[in-house]
Amino acid sequence: MSYVPSELQYTHSHEWIRSEGNGVYTVGISDHAQSLLGDMVYVDLPELDSATDVGEECAVAESVKATSDIYAPLSGVVIAVNEELESSPELVNSDPYGDGWLFQLRVNDDNELNDLLMADDYLTIIVEDDE
Repeated sequence: MSYVPSELQYTHSHEWIRSEGNGVYTVGISDHAQSLLGDMVYVDLPELDSATDVGEECAVAESVKATSDIYAPLSGVVIAVNEELESSPELVNSDPYGDGWLFQLRVNDDNELNDLLMADDYLTIIVEDDE
């Protein structure tokens, strides 16, 4: 069973977000997603100061099994990327909710948060996917 922290919000495409305050959110992929992908070999992160629209492709995770697009969970501007992933992409596997974070967004519209999943709802989705 995948670990799903209750303090985070999730997307149907398996990204998570954590509020850092002042309209800033950290984004990563869930434990479930990283386990499906397998061992990470490369992560292509978005450019600093690039704009994202909710649901658009903004990064790519490449593993030994597959390459997977990562979608923006919210509209905003990329204000930080996890540069540690350049030399250690396996952090996404070993610590998806900590050191394996991908990027941070300054969000344009807090109302988009209403479209994200709470942990219980996300857990229901991944349990159904596993059946």
